[in-house]
Amino acid sequence: MLEEIRISGLGIIESSTLELGPGLTVVTGETGAGKTMIVTALGLLLGGRGDAGSVRKGKKAARVEGVIDARSLPGVIEATEEAGGEVEEGRVLVARTVAAEGRARAYVGGATVPVATLGAVTSPLVAVHGQSDQHRLLQPRAQRESLDRFGGDAVAKLLAAYRDLHAELQKVERELDEVTTHARERAQEADLLRFGLGEIEAVSPEAGEDVTLAQEEEKLGYADTLRTAAEQAREALSSEDIDSPDALGAVSVARQALDSVRDHDPDAAALAERLAEVTYLLSDVAADVASYATGVETDPARLAVVSERRAALTALTRKYGETIDEVLAWSETGAKRLLELDSDDDRIEELKNERTRLRADLADAGAMLSTARTDAAGALAEAVSDELTGLAMPHARLVVDVRQKETDAPASEDEPHAPLRLPSSGEGKGERWLRYGSNGLDEVELLLAANTGSEPRPLHKGASGGELSRVMLAIEVVLAATSPVPTFVFDEVDAGVGGTAAVEIGRRLAHLARTAQVLVVTHLPQVAAFADHHVAVEKTSDGVVTSSGLTVLDDESRERELSRMLAGLTASDTAIAHARELLEVARAAKA
Repeated sequence: MLEEIRISGLGIIESSTLELGPGLTVVTGETGAGKTMIVTALGLLLGGRGDAGSVRKGKKAARVEGVIDARSLPGVIEATEEAGGEVEEGRVLVARTVAAEGRARAYVGGATVPVATLGAVTSPLVAVHGQSDQHRLLQPRAQRESLDRFGGDAVAKLLAAYRDLHAELQKVERELDEVTTHARERAQEADLLRFGLGEIEAVSPEAGEDVTLAQEEEKLGYADTLRTAAEQAREALSSEDIDSPDALGAVSVARQALDSVRDHDPDAAALAERLAEVTYLLSDVAADVASYATGVETDPARLAVVSERRAALTALTRKYGETIDEVLAWSETGAKRLLELDSDDDRIEELKNERTRLRADLADAGAMLSTARTDAAGALAEAVSDELTGLAMPHARLVVDVRQKETDAPASEDEPHAPLRLPSSGEGKGERWLRYGSNGLDEVELLLAANTGSEPRPLHKGASGGELSRVMLAIEVVLAATSPVPTFVFDEVDAGVGGTAAVEIGRRLAHLARTAQVLVVTHLPQVAAFADHHVAVEKTSDGVVTSSGLTVLDDESRERELSRMLAGLTASDTAIAHARELLEVARAAKA
C-alpha cells in the first residue's frame, strides 16, 4: 500500500506531505483549496501525462514522490529490481517530476526509468475513480476479470481447464500449420537430404579417413626423396666403404682412446662407458635407418588410388562439413530429419484427429465456463443493484451481459483457427458457430439502466459523472473480497448526493476499507465522518502568493472541520454538536 505522498511545486501546493495508513483516509477542504491536486499527484505517480501548466508559478518543476510498502507485494519488488531500482526494508520510493518547459522524468527505487515503466510498477496498485478519469472497470478485460473473480473457485477451475485445452489446441494448430503450409519447402528439403545422403553412401567414408590418406599420399609422393635421404643418413652413420669416415668409426676411435687410460682415472673410465653406450645406440639407429630406406618404395598405382579416394572425400567435405567426421555427423542428423519429413502424411492425419478432439473438448469446456459466468453475472448484478439503492440510485439497475461471439459457419472445420461448433442455445434444433480466445467464448460487459424503464447501456454511456463514481463504488464494495487492487482512490464520489445517501456512501467506503486502503476526496461531512484518517487541505495567502498545505486532523480539529462542512462555521456550538453526533453515528455504524 501507499505509505506517504510528498508533493512540491504542483499547482497551488508549494510543499506538503500526506501520510497514509490502512483503512479510510478522507481529504477535505474549501472549494479551490487544492484537493484535486492530490489526485493529480497520484495520476503522475501512476504514469499519467504530465502537464507543464500544473507546475506552480515561480517553480522550475513539480515533483511528486510516493513510498510504497511492498512487503506483501512481491510483484512490485520484482518489477523494481528489474528496472534497476533498490528496495529498502521492503519499501520502494517512486517519483515523478514535470519541468515547467514540459520535460518529465520518472524514478523507481532511485533508478531513472521511462514513464511507462513507472506506470507498469504502480498502476496495478491503485484504482482511481474520478469523474474525468479513465476507469479501470470501464475496460472490457477488467469487467470480465471482475466477473471471474466474483464467480470464485467454480469459475476459476473451469477457466483454468479451458485455458489448458486452448494452449494445447494452439500448439497443435501451429504444428499443423507448419507441416501443411510449408509442405513444398519440406518436400524440397527431403529431396536435398536424399541426394546428400546418397552421395555420402556412395563414397562410404570412414571416421578419420581423410587425415590418414593425406599422410599416405604425402609419403607416396616423396618416396624417392625419402629413400635418398635415408641412404645418406645410413652412410653417415655406418659407411660400407672402409676408407669413408662415419659416425660409428669416429665414436669407436674415441672410445678406444679413453679405454687405454681408464685404469688411471675413474672419470676417464666413466666417459669410456658412456661412449660404449653411444656406440650401441648408433648401431641401432643405423640399422633402423637402413631398414627404413629399404622399405620406402615408389608405388605409382597406389598413389593414384589414394589421390582418387582423397578427391572423392574432398567433394564431400566441400558440401557437408570441414572434415569427414563432420560429414558423418551431418549424415546421421540428415537421416533423422529425412525420416521425420517422410512421415509428414501420417503426422498431418494424426494432428488433424488431435485438433478435432481438442476442438470438441474446448467447446464443451467453453460452454460450461459460459454457464458458470452467466450464473455469477446474475448474482453480481443483483448485489451491485442492491448497493446502488443505498447510494441514492434506487431506480438504477446493473446488468452483467455475458454473450458469445457468434459467426458464420466456416467452409470447412479444417480451416486454420475455425470457430467452434456448439448446440443452439435456443429452442429447437440447430447449432451455433462461436469465436473463441484464451479466456473463453464470452464477451462480458457491464450495463446500467439508470432509471425505471430505461434500457441498459454501457457504463460510460448510461451514467453521469457522479452516478458513474457511485456505480464504481458499488462494484468495488461487492468485489472487495476478491479484488487484487490494494488501494482505491475516489475523487468526489459523492457528487450530487446528500442526506441519508451520503451516510450510506460513507458506510460503504468504510466497508471497502476493511480489506483495502481507501483514499477519498470529498465535500460531504457524512462521508468524512467515517474516516480512519482525516486530512484537511488549507489555503493561505499573503496577498501576493496563495499556497495550500495538508494537515492531519486530531479529534478536536476534526470536529471543527466537520462543523465547517456542515454549516460553514467553525465556532458554532450547534454545528460542533452536530459534528460530534455525526462522528458518533459513524463510529457506531463502523463498529
